[in-house]
Amino acid sequence: MECRSACGACCIAPSIHSPIPGMPHGKPAGMPCVQLDEQLRCRLFGRPERPAFCASLRPSPSMCGDDRASALAGLAELERLTCPDAR
Repeated sequence: MECRSACGACCIAPSIHSPIPGMPHGKPAGMPCVQLDEQLRCRLFGRPERPAFCASLRPSPSMCGDDRASALAGLAELERLTCPDAR
């Protein structure tokens, strides 16, 4: 599966706990990454400074859903379920 054009859900919904260029402390869930461009594409895609967490994400029907809204909702729910504070 290819990334959905103009989506960016995986760069918004999850928290990232490792440094990102421009976000040295990572980012909280629900906040767009500073590396997300105007077309909702990652400026670091394929570059060595891209966090390992980001590189590990692979588009799939279960992660991306049928549209951007379902991808955002599904990833937000996964974030909620895996958050240590939620247990």
